[in-house]
Amino acid sequence: MAQKIKIKTGSIEETLLLPLWGRAYETQKSSPRLIDERAVEIIQRIDYDFSDIEKTQAMSQHGWVSRSLHTDRVAREFIKKHPEATIVNIGCGMDTTFSRIDNGTIMFYELDLPDVIELRRRFYEDSDRHKSIASSFLDTQWFEKIEVRDGLLFLAGGVFMYFDEEQIKTFFMKAADHFNECEFFFDALSPMGMKIAKKQVLKKGGMGMSMDGGWGLKPVSSLEKWDQRIRVIRSFPMSKGMKKGIALQFKIMGAITDMLGVCSMVHMRIGSSR
Repeated sequence: MAQKIKIKTGSIEETLLLPLWGRAYETQKSSPRLIDERAVEIIQRIDYDFSDIEKTQAMSQHGWVSRSLHTDRVAREFIKKHPEATIVNIGCGMDTTFSRIDNGTIMFYELDLPDVIELRRRFYEDSDRHKSIASSFLDTQWFEKIEVRDGLLFLAGGVFMYFDEEQIKTFFMKAADHFNECEFFFDALSPMGMKIAKKQVLKKGGMGMSMDGGWGLKPVSSLEKWDQRIRVIRSFPMSKGMKKGIALQFKIMGAITDMLGVCSMVHMRIGSSR
């Protein structure tokens, strides 16, 4: 049996285990909403005590799976319009979106911090159409490495909440200046959602780290005030259309959080043809 791989604890990279475990756990259900065998394989190969994560609220696991399903759908819609699209997965962690949506012609980039990419390369190999970039997304020199042929889509799941509003705004503006047109699909927490994330997800997940600061977005339409080139294509609650197959108590919790606008999925376009 191959030796299990250890990861560093007490760092932001550790949070990549949360959605990874969530997808693996879902895959092993009798009637899974999402199949991610790669996640199961990776979980089995990592030397980490997942017992604390398994105690995390089931609602959180539902959220990670819902986010993946929404992301897959939006990415497939984009690829249908742009068969040779370029997709950049910001803060990719151990994500497997590429394997679920690849049409055989897209270009897909995995972007994350050097430590995460180093770990990722122990499980994944780069190819001509699937490449990894070790960089903070804020250090936009990596823009030069992106080959755009037929439309550009940025994905960011569980990333922007860790950064301040000004950092996110600056990044969007740099993307607008460098690329003629592009789209973003990401999840955004409201200020209330930020408080819940800090108190519940990280604490109950057993993460030995802090989550200071962060970006709470409300309302989503305020993004369009940042720059005239920004247009929100659509936004909707995280749990929209995702309440099938979960316990009644979590359906109720989901309805409440959706009503309060705790977490939104945002599809945004930046470009001259706003």
